[in-house]
Amino acid sequence: MSTRAPMLPSGALLWLLCGFLVLLLPQWDRLPLWLLAACLLLAGWRWAVQQGRVRLPGRWLRLGVMGTLVAAYVATVSGHFSVDTAASFFVLAVGLKWLETRTRRDFFVLFFILTYLAAVNFLFQQGIGWTLVTLAGIVLLLVALQMLHTPGASHSPARGLRRLGGMMLKTLPVVLALFIFFPRMAPLWSVPLVSGEARTGLSDSMTPGDISSLAQNSDRAFRVTFGGAIPAHRDRYWRTLILDRFDGNTWSQWQDEPPSPLGRVDLDAGIGDLADNQYDVLMEASGERWVYALDNSRAVSGNVSPVPGNLFRLDRPADTSVRYRMALEPAAEDPRPLNPSERRRYLQLPEQGNERSRRLARELSAATDSDMELAQSILTRFRQQEYFYTLRPPTMPDNPVDALLFDTKRGFCAHYASATTFLLRSAGIPSRIVAGYQGGSTGADDAYLIVRQYDAHAWVEAWVAGRGWVRLDPTAAIAPERIESGLRDAVAEEGSFLEDNWTSPQRYGDVAVVEWLSLQMDRVNYQWQRWVVGYQGQSQMDLMSRLPGNIGLKELGYITASLVGLALLVAAVITALRHTGGRQADPVALLVDRWVRALRQQGVTVPAGVTPEQLAHITAGQAPSAGRLALAFARDLNNHYYGPSPRRSRTDNRQEALGPRVMRRRLSAIRRALRERPKPSPSRNRP
Repeated sequence: MSTRAPMLPSGALLWLLCGFLVLLLPQWDRLPLWLLAACLLLAGWRWAVQQGRVRLPGRWLRLGVMGTLVAAYVATVSGHFSVDTAASFFVLAVGLKWLETRTRRDFFVLFFILTYLAAVNFLFQQGIGWTLVTLAGIVLLLVALQMLHTPGASHSPARGLRRLGGMMLKTLPVVLALFIFFPRMAPLWSVPLVSGEARTGLSDSMTPGDISSLAQNSDRAFRVTFGGAIPAHRDRYWRTLILDRFDGNTWSQWQDEPPSPLGRVDLDAGIGDLADNQYDVLMEASGERWVYALDNSRAVSGNVSPVPGNLFRLDRPADTSVRYRMALEPAAEDPRPLNPSERRRYLQLPEQGNERSRRLARELSAATDSDMELAQSILTRFRQQEYFYTLRPPTMPDNPVDALLFDTKRGFCAHYASATTFLLRSAGIPSRIVAGYQGGSTGADDAYLIVRQYDAHAWVEAWVAGRGWVRLDPTAAIAPERIESGLRDAVAEEGSFLEDNWTSPQRYGDVAVVEWLSLQMDRVNYQWQRWVVGYQGQSQMDLMSRLPGNIGLKELGYITASLVGLALLVAAVITALRHTGGRQADPVALLVDRWVRALRQQGVTVPAGVTPEQLAHITAGQAPSAGRLALAFARDLNNHYYGPSPRRSRTDNRQEALGPRVMRRRLSAIRRALRERPKPSPSRNRP
């Protein structure tokens, strides 16, 4: 059975609905489409009830709607439960709450739930743009709360916004002080935010052609700030993965990544100024433990650890942006030789397939005197023959190495890295594919590097006795402009750069205004990520170390407690001053006090916090002759404090606001009517 909901103020409900819709925006790309549609329909249903077009559902219909949506949620998550899926369920619960919003109490409950939804948004979106969207949603919720308390002002929200802005400005100094000085301590325990969610970026396996799909993606992979000069473009090889197992078509890791233990989240690398040989990396969320680092790097910050292969790993998957610091060191002069197990690993090939390539490797081996000379002969072949670098490679399903080397001669970096590694291993030279990124473009004022997904790259490392692992990049032999200046220049003639991504600003990098705006927006967001979102424990201690007094965690605690105490003291003093003298300074507030005293002198109980309209109804109950006058006086009060009242009579519309003098005359008439009201006859005792 459907029920009609008691009417809440339409203005307050509308602002609350708008706040809910705005708070959904930061999560639009991770929530299922059906869930977003369901939330919109449920909120729209509640607004239609407010307009009197439909009724709120009864108990059984409400249970049916809830059961259907919960079943759809369970089917969507398919048993994969994480913080991400829990947040999705919370959004569903908020949507269902709209069907239970009948009273002011329900309104308050929904208001606080929506403020919690705003906090949940920061788990997934921490950029400055989405932060402003979330703050806008919070402002809408606060305006809705004001509309609920002052329904007569619902048609004039500007005054409410000004009051809200004033309150926020008053609290801003306290917020900033607490942000800077409140001790930042990492959580003792945490769980991954995302479980099994696909991420854009490199994967732990590579089939030639996979990286070419990333070439159409302009999302940021990471940004880098150098303590010294930014390396030349050709020297920016960002190592990420080693792929050393080949099944004839796909390259993968010989050993799978170990499982990630649960534990503390360490996202901070704030450890003072950068030395000349150091660089800071701010990587975007990848959902993996991989770290991007240049050759011959050493971990400086404690949140990354070295692993075999001159690689580094995080302790936990990067389910949010992570900042870490590395240092460049001279290369080892006397590399450790490979043991038999490692040689077998880096010489592994399928027993059959790509026979023409195997024969070519034997011919090159017979014609050269050393491993390095053989490797150089492979690069010379790529350089001298008509091989082409393209983002539109043909399909090569059977014997892909043979097809590339002898037939199509057209491919991307992954194709040529795969073919080079196959030839080297066929000739008995241990080799492996390194996947990562190469290059990067400078940000605003050349202050840092931006490495994007289309900078993804694959190259080869060959083991040479006495030298260790030597980098060989066939792409540099075929398309040197890709290594010297980037992908855009390498495929300029082909015209395939971001051809499938027409919304990306990087596609229009040749338009100066678009490029400038893109870089300025990125700079603002980068600084926000580094100094606001990334203001963690070590960053805070680094800042405190620059202040006099050798401030530590204990001192920070004292400072924070002092700031909170001072803020409370100031608030108490201001409140006391307003209580003792503030109302007397406001002549209209003084009239309200006189009105309340007049009622109490007649023996009427007046509750604390009563509104002018409630006072008018109490007055009308005691002196009916003063009822209309009291209601008009209440409308005058609302109009004075909150702007034009929608309930004013036509006679009131002749003037925008009444002055205190006219209002005093009306109050005098009300007090006179109360004094002259008929006294109740005393009851007689009957025998």
